[in-house]
Amino acid sequence: MPVKILTVALLIILTVYLIRKSIKLFFDKTSFLDAKREETLMHFSNQVTKVIGLVLFIIYVLSHFFNLTRFFTGSVVVASALALILQHIIRDYIMGLTYLFERQIHHGDFVIINGNRQGKIEEISMRYLKIRQYDGYLYTVSYSSIKELQNGNRGMRRVIESLVLNYKQNPDDAFRVMEEVARTCNEKYGEYLLKDENGVPLESFKFNHITELNVDFSGHRYSISGLVKEEDFVEAGKKVRYELAMAAYKNDLMMAESLSTIR
Repeated sequence: MPVKILTVALLIILTVYLIRKSIKLFFDKTSFLDAKREETLMHFSNQVTKVIGLVLFIIYVLSHFFNLTRFFTGSVVVASALALILQHIIRDYIMGLTYLFERQIHHGDFVIINGNRQGKIEEISMRYLKIRQYDGYLYTVSYSSIKELQNGNRGMRRVIESLVLNYKQNPDDAFRVMEEVARTCNEKYGEYLLKDENGVPLESFKFNHITELNVDFSGHRYSISGLVKEEDFVEAGKKVRYELAMAAYKNDLMMAESLSTIR
């Protein structure tokens, strides 16, 4: 029996390896799918073959000790219990297949999950996603727990940075400074901007005037925005924040104060 089990295990491993190599060879020889789509399907197929191989091996081993056909078909209680236990796993699998085949996500996409987790997809499995956040942490989320998913690669990445200035700050002076910051960002960081086929920015850095009044009862919000390339989103945001901070310092802008500080 040990020799048979070992032989079956090796055969399953070899079969899984050959299937993965065949899928990779197929994608290497064809070009009807884009690179990100092919990479996503490769990751998913690796997970599927691993799980199927493991399940087949477990079934084979158990078949030496139990009559599995009689066990599963003759026990309604066991079947009901298994369905109840595995309902969350089954739902994860179904939702994972839905996300994949509806092309809502690809490997490497920038996503925001449930409004509070964001990063790039590093792994797409049958039951969960793994995203690398900007703080370096790897966040794992099951498909069934995803209530809202925003995909930055499906739209356009817009940098929006702002200063909240004291309500006593002269708006005319603030407008002058913010417009100068927008010009500076276009001159210094124009390579980050998303451009059309002619090299013209789709939306340059611009001052959006006062976007919110009396923020937390402490001041008004003045914002700058620009449409940038996905891969430059984080770096562009850092640069714009730096220019805003430097402009506020050099021009002595009155920053908003919290209510506790005012009291």
